[in-house]
Amino acid sequence: MAITKRNAARLDNLMETWDPALRRAFMESVYNMRDAAQLDLIIRFLEQADIESALRAVNLDPVLWLPWDKGIRATFEAAGEATAAVVPVIDLAGGFRTEFIFNVRNPAAETWLSTRSSMEIVEILADQRTMIREYLTTGMAAGNNPRTVALDLVGRISADTGRREGGVIGLTQSQMQWVVNYEEELRSDNPLAALSRALRDRRFDSVVRRAAAEDTAIPEAQINAMVRTYTNRAMRYRAETIARTEALTSLHEGQRQALQQAMAAGINPGSVRYIWRTAGDNRVRDSHAEMEGEVRPEGEPFISGDGNYLEYPGDPKAPPEETINCRCWLEPDIDFLASLEGEPPPETDQIDAN
Repeated sequence: MAITKRNAARLDNLMETWDPALRRAFMESVYNMRDAAQLDLIIRFLEQADIESALRAVNLDPVLWLPWDKGIRATFEAAGEATAAVVPVIDLAGGFRTEFIFNVRNPAAETWLSTRSSMEIVEILADQRTMIREYLTTGMAAGNNPRTVALDLVGRISADTGRREGGVIGLTQSQMQWVVNYEEELRSDNPLAALSRALRDRRFDSVVRRAAAEDTAIPEAQINAMVRTYTNRAMRYRAETIARTEALTSLHEGQRQALQQAMAAGINPGSVRYIWRTAGDNRVRDSHAEMEGEVRPEGEPFISGDGNYLEYPGDPKAPPEETINCRCWLEPDIDFLASLEGEPPPETDQIDAN
């Protein structure tokens, strides 16, 4: 008897909880960065054309990403515990039986968590430094007011939330450029170009069309409002993308580590296999749609339609085009009757005979 879809550790179900949880953890870390930025110092150094000192005043400290670190750990542990719940009881010599419990303190689990979390944060902060340096340099080269540049970086305090909103800090370098390009289009002789932006707030479209029809500039206050809204939407997109990717990775790694611990405890590796499942809609990558229902035994990777090897959906060793925004998941399948190594206990033979 094998694990069925009904009682399996369904990672697609876990995603419903941990994807939004990681989005919140990411945004909390971004808010930490905004709050830690020393605005007055940033403005002062920009007035002195000292970009590097202004960058240091942003205060990109890894400790500000503690919510993200905790989120990754909690997601990983949830998958391990869910997988452990469907591992069969292990019969030991002398008639003893033991129920498998996932150990998040296992050395392999600890090593993966420590390495994954630290690498993620290092990569995020490295990208932030590059993005912020470019943003400040470009803004000052354009002759913009230092205070405006600094506020556009860290955001302005919202009367609704009491937190800094509308700043580019937290976006990737390419996403920051989306914001810059959007604003340039709104200020250009052809503002209609801005209507091609997927993240724009369509409630402003009539303003853009009227300005184009009348050949007049969009009022400054409206441009600022449109750019702030666009930036907030870009930030939500950033949070959704990185949270989904990291949730997928952490959940599958937690699943994998739990099953490896179970095999170390006595589950027969030959009884464990994995089934690739997709979201089953037209948004699934062609290379992954071909993998729907494919089965691989423990230790054998899947091969995508593009020829890339993946241990699981979101495998960080796979190319980004295989993992970003992936919605696939693995269904673990354990043959309960083959799960224990060696001969079955005598009482089981007797029951079978009857």
